Amino acid sequence: MLIVDGVDLHYGASQALRGVSLEAPLGEVTCVLGRNGVGKTSLLRAIMGQHRVSAGAIRWNDADVTGLPPHRRAAAGIALVPQGREIFPLLTVEENLRTGFACLPRGSRTVPDEIFELFPVLRDMMGRRGGDLSGGQQQQLAIARALVTRPGLLLLDEPTEGIQPSIIKDIGRVIGKLAARSDMAIVLVEQYFEFARDLADRYIVLDRGDVVMAGRTGEMVESDVRRHLTV
Repeated sequence: MLIVDGVDLHYGASQALRGVSLEAPLGEVTCVLGRNGVGKTSLLRAIMGQHRVSAGAIRWNDADVTGLPPHRRAAAGIALVPQGREIFPLLTVEENLRTGFACLPRGSRTVPDEIFELFPVLRDMMGRRGGDLSGGQQQQLAIARALVTRPGLLLLDEPTEGIQPSIIKDIGRVIGKLAARSDMAIVLVEQYFEFARDLADRYIVLDRGDVVMAGRTGEMVESDVRRHLTV
């Protein structure tokens, strides 16, 4: 389980997160909702170690990872699919996938067959450059690259952003399959409410760096949540 306990995060004098807490158990999708600029990406950066927290603690699998750098968290089984995908455009699909080997021991540096079962389109594109793929294909590649690291915790930052509806459905099916395996915790940052609602087992809503709503999705009052998503 991932436990984020009372985390504050600052960018200089600006405070992005205020006492944020959440739990993300194995086999469940925990969704982080909110408008643009309320701290959703900052929360994922804090979990990944890309930005040091000002207060609070982050625990993964009963270990305190609050002070660990990103590469140590990756080696501990935490993987991030960043907003905007951030694939390497001049590297081939195969080379992009192989960048996930960096945090793995030498004996595990292979691309699992499951990657191509989840994303069949990538098998036929191994020699193509990442920059030549469509936006939806790049998003699938970004998720696949994270899965190459064999994570126990998968962080997804707005995977539906700028993606055509057919690929959104494919990505939703993949997230559902990963959660159903019960050996991975998934934290999903989303603004597309219906996509998040249909996948999430639990949710939190952020507003100006604070958690303003949280609970099990089955107990969610949709009108209240939507009120915090509209501008």
